[in-house]
Amino acid sequence: MEFEAVIGLEIHVEMKTKSKMFSSGPVSYGEDPNTKVNIVDMGFPGVMPVVNKQSVINAIRVSHALHMSIDDVVMFERKNYFYSDLPKGYQITQQFRPIGSNGYLIINTSQGERKIGIERLHMEEDTCKQLHSWDFSLLDYNRAGIPLIEIVSRPDLRTGEEAAKYVEKIRSIVSFLDVSDGKMEEGSLRCDVNISLREKGTEKFGTKVEIKNLNSIANIQKAIDFEVSRQSIILDFGGVIEQETRRFDEGSKETVLMRVKTDAVDYKYFTEPNIAPIKLSKEFIDEAIKTSPELAEVKLERYKKLGLNDYDSSLLIADKDVSNYFDEASKSGANPKLLANWVIGDIQSVLNKEGISIKEFKISPALLAELVLLIEQGKVSNKQAREMFAKMLENPVSPKKLLEESGTSLISDEDTLKKIVKEVVDANEQSVIDYKNGKDRALGFIVGQIMKKTQGKANPSLASKLVLEEIKRR
Repeated sequence: MEFEAVIGLEIHVEMKTKSKMFSSGPVSYGEDPNTKVNIVDMGFPGVMPVVNKQSVINAIRVSHALHMSIDDVVMFERKNYFYSDLPKGYQITQQFRPIGSNGYLIINTSQGERKIGIERLHMEEDTCKQLHSWDFSLLDYNRAGIPLIEIVSRPDLRTGEEAAKYVEKIRSIVSFLDVSDGKMEEGSLRCDVNISLREKGTEKFGTKVEIKNLNSIANIQKAIDFEVSRQSIILDFGGVIEQETRRFDEGSKETVLMRVKTDAVDYKYFTEPNIAPIKLSKEFIDEAIKTSPELAEVKLERYKKLGLNDYDSSLLIADKDVSNYFDEASKSGANPKLLANWVIGDIQSVLNKEGISIKEFKISPALLAELVLLIEQGKVSNKQAREMFAKMLENPVSPKKLLEESGTSLISDEDTLKKIVKEVVDANEQSVIDYKNGKDRALGFIVGQIMKKTQGKANPSLASKLVLEEIKRR
């Protein structure tokens, strides 16, 4: 029997606001446990939540990017349950009126383009971090109250590859909108998968299995591919799929049972009494959208208009910080193609070698642009520029200053260079004859002699041009 997977994803995105969803507690990562909490986060009696304005703006921007209808009334509910990760005994969330609804996302897969429906996007607060040992658990409340958006897809995904592409696109959107850093390894973006199998050609859903807390895009695809195989084998042998919650074991590359589900939990949602409904004006929503940072796909189109090819453009937008670095350098008016070559070539090589991000890179966009402009203006050769680049890695000073100190500026004055060209061509008549007989390498030989005579200071492209003009005159 041939089966078809029915997959839906729930993605939790941790927002990088300055303060938490309902308190003034700071949002940070990697701090000592329980040092970034206040009385609101800890649910002290009598404390009152206040909605984080930037979180609402962020939610509007992501909803718009996902082609969703945006609700102009912000309402919150209490989701009642007691876990150790929520000191209040309830979570403030949006159950009945999510800020975003009925959207979609276009993804590109090996099988072509796919349109994935998105059911809802809602705001809520994060829980604390739990560290489990054999006989005790430690709780770090720094994370409690950090603003989240949860994005719930429709069950439109069919393969592990599609799910991975979908999450990749969501991560790109929230990163480029500056809503989240999207780092799955740090928990900034977390994903739960709901998956069932049905006989191909039928409409009825099979029994749903949930895979919790997948921490990388690669693991999302591996977990789904394994689960499809596991469920297919059970069904082929006449077995029954149990409604379960599972996790992905990175060592064995298999999903592992966490718990068996029976009935759906009744959280007894009711309206959060301490937060009155907030009416959003059309002007507020429009301004949030209008001031959104550029999405990756918008940058891609802009880069194409600058003359960059698809390959270079895709490498630049693969990392938001890299594309921002390129954009900043481009403000100088330097040649975009030449700038891109340096960013995705020389700079990326340094980043890979040193294991650093472009935010930690010593040479500023302005200094790189200055170096590229020197090449364009014919004041330094590519070889000289790379020598200067190496020095700037040690001490990021102005390339103009390095050029002045070295006294090795290229000879780009035509009149000066014409005299040198004439002298060299006069001394190499046989090379002129060879070139005219179709031996193109003779031109390179003559230019090489010019470089030798000028100790590498002649502008190579100008020298080649002048040599050709001199040969034609003979």
